[in-house]
Amino acid sequence: MPRWAVVEAHGQAEASIYAVHSELEGTEAEAVAALLRIVDTYEEAVTAAGRRRQRRKVFRVSDRSYLVRVENLLSIHEAHFTLAELIADTHDDGLPNTVGGSPKGS
Repeated sequence: MPRWAVVEAHGQAEASIYAVHSELEGTEAEAVAALLRIVDTYEEAVTAAGRRRQRRKVFRVSDRSYLVRVENLLSIHEAHFTLAELIADTHDDGLPNTVGGSPKGS
């Protein structure tokens, strides 16, 4: 079964920080649905204290990539979420070592 990662990026240009937000296993449709849940719940429109945020925008970059921009009175926060498929893993006998597809032990 395919494995996926939702990659989250913060910052601007060269100062961006990338991290795996979560790892998933399932079909592409299931992974996209999980990505959309993450985007929809990230910095929700209402804070934990029950106050409504000034503005929350979601931009679709592609079917597998979204930018969330949250504007409060004194700050603007952005996060970019991208769905990535795992295609190479040196510790998985079902996957090649490299993106070029070289087999294990070669």
